[in-house]
Amino acid sequence: MRVAINAHLLSEQSSYRGAGVSNYSAELLRALGALALERQARQNGAASSSAEIDLTAYLHATTFTTRGVRFARSALPLENPAARIAWEQISLPVHLMRQRADLVHGLVNVLPLVTPCPGVVTVHDLAFVRTPEMLPPFKRAYLTALCRASTARAAHVIAVSHQTAADLQHYFGTPAHQIAVIHNGVSARFTPRTEEAMQAFRRRKHLPDRYLLYLGTLEPRKNLERLVRAFARWRRACAPAEGAVKLVVAGAQGWCYTEIFHTVETLGMTEQVLFPGFIPGDELPDWYAAAEVFVYPSLFEGFGLPVLEAMACGTPVVCSRAPGVSEVAGEAALTFPPYDEDALATALHLVVGQPEVRDMLSTRGRDQAARFSWRRCAEETLAIYQRVHRCV
Repeated sequence: MRVAINAHLLSEQSSYRGAGVSNYSAELLRALGALALERQARQNGAASSSAEIDLTAYLHATTFTTRGVRFARSALPLENPAARIAWEQISLPVHLMRQRADLVHGLVNVLPLVTPCPGVVTVHDLAFVRTPEMLPPFKRAYLTALCRASTARAAHVIAVSHQTAADLQHYFGTPAHQIAVIHNGVSARFTPRTEEAMQAFRRRKHLPDRYLLYLGTLEPRKNLERLVRAFARWRRACAPAEGAVKLVVAGAQGWCYTEIFHTVETLGMTEQVLFPGFIPGDELPDWYAAAEVFVYPSLFEGFGLPVLEAMACGTPVVCSRAPGVSEVAGEAALTFPPYDEDALATALHLVVGQPEVRDMLSTRGRDQAARFSWRRCAEETLAIYQRVHRCV
């Protein structure tokens, strides 16, 4: 079975493009490649090769690689959305024909609408439909049009959460039998650190001994203005011993983010709220593990992977009850209604002031994160490939 994978949103930029769906693309390719190699090893010397899987990934990232996957790299400026859309709809079908692909997988919401083979598309969320006011108009329009057309054309749709599956049925009319919910995984590198390692990391990064961490793109859907206001309210009421706790808002600037900085300045919190910017992937486990609490106030997520990554590192999590986030967090986080600033401030008071609560959340979080793996994600994705291929 020859599978072509559109991975052009796998990015090596130190920006919001290098997070989120880029991480999904990279981790899934690694896990699929490992499965392909295992199958090949099992078949060496066997009489039949019917179960072989041949993977080709199309991307423009210049250094990403993994075993078990063939890469077709483009030198075109496909980080530009207009250029990427043109390539997906015009050039990719030609490549599929030349490759004699049996199946094409669009890793992020989009398929070529005319192809010589069936397609599978992964949909991460429908935020551009659910919260249209939080995106620039052109971006909202093309995301909606292409995702709607791609899911209608797909032989099968992968949704990263039950919330996304429900949204696909509600907004796009996608039949339930055509959707498979396959949760993201957590990389094995997200593990707890020793106290000595965490202290050394804080010194190296000039971080306070105690800090609350948000990590993700800076954009309206992440609810960061409300987080800053709740943090300021908590600080005004906190015990003197807790006054040294700072808030670290880490991540690249996305869009419509200036109001976050304005809120910090207006509240006089420039010394208490730190913005370290984009965090490279290899540093993420240390940032999570060294934090006293991870706070994720998002208004809406398709999946909410940072919540699981923090849990895997043993960090207590406070997160919103927004769709997608609560599905991932389960009973392992301290939660609050996403629009309730008072409830968020109260949650911060509870978790920062009570070590026993942090210990309980840390234990529950590690157990919850252990249920998610990229290998399982890849196995279930491969099962979808085989199902579609059998039906051709």
